Amino acid sequence: MSSEREAVKAEFLQRQGFGAAKRTPLAGDASTRAYERLTLPSGASLIFMDQPPAAESAVCPPQATPAERLALGYNAASRLAAGSVAAFVATADFLRERGLSAPEVLAYDVEAGLAVLEDLGDDLFATLIASGQAERPLYEAAVDVQATLQASPPPQVLRAGGAAWPLLTYDALALKVGTDTFLEWWPKFAGLAAFSTDAVAEWDALWAPVWERGEAGAAVFCHRDYHAQNLLWLGERRGPARVGLLDFQDALRAHPAWDLTHLLQDARRDVSPELEAAMLDRFLAARPELEREAFLADYRALAASNAARILGRVFARQALLGRRQYEAYMPRTWRYLERNLEDPALAGLKAWFGAHVPAEARR
Repeated sequence: MSSEREAVKAEFLQRQGFGAAKRTPLAGDASTRAYERLTLPSGASLIFMDQPPAAESAVCPPQATPAERLALGYNAASRLAAGSVAAFVATADFLRERGLSAPEVLAYDVEAGLAVLEDLGDDLFATLIASGQAERPLYEAAVDVQATLQASPPPQVLRAGGAAWPLLTYDALALKVGTDTFLEWWPKFAGLAAFSTDAVAEWDALWAPVWERGEAGAAVFCHRDYHAQNLLWLGERRGPARVGLLDFQDALRAHPAWDLTHLLQDARRDVSPELEAAMLDRFLAARPELEREAFLADYRALAASNAARILGRVFARQALLGRRQYEAYMPRTWRYLERNLEDPALAGLKAWFGAHVPAEARR
């Protein structure tokens, strides 16, 4: 970190009344954000979020055309928030208004990319399950959060104090741009030749109906990164509020299956087919207005699209950038993808992978 950035952070903390806090860095992820735990003289703790504004490409203007989005770069094309503090603050307020456990934002500076947040603790679902806690009650609570979030249509714009953020649609272009990263990054990682023009054209034709269905069904609030490493257990709270929510700043209006694909086909931990099926049953019981077979077909198709995106943009790209730890997650993600492609409706995509990505290149 530059001394200039450190000075900005120290000045912000001093100005907001947290200058005397002890600062302890926390483990990061693949994003450009950094977190610290602030321990106050009273012994209370808070979280300090640092999102350097210049670290990401431009976000999507609400009225941008597809061509304009593509010209602006990946964040705009896929409608990512680029770590925007305004997005985090406005989304946190939206979630808390619905009785859910997003961190309270105690201070923030949108231009500086800084915020001080409530500390929800360290009891991540993934950590608790790894230490022996039963997973099913945790997943049931996480599914119940989804039912709560989807109970009413979200607003067009999320607002909190001076922060506002448009809740854009996870549309066909955003889905395509994410899925297409497999074409860019997987051959480089697996040592394959670049896919031919004909193979890419076939890919587009096969995926297009999936992306169109994703956009057509985009009617509910979507966390967008909803999995066991972004969910905290707050056992002293009640109902859906027992689930602490993290990393929701990329929220969109999306298909009701999208967050479930992250939760129940978690690239970072095994979720058994039995648990997945039980949680889908629980969700559909809470949303009886959804037609079961159509929803499950969309779920499998969007989960396949998401798996391809994760293999390309998240894992292969990160591994090629030197973060080799992501290779450990690849076999699991391939298993999810292959399981989804067993749906007869996705036979064309299964054949595409069979023709262009041999078994030895799936690792």
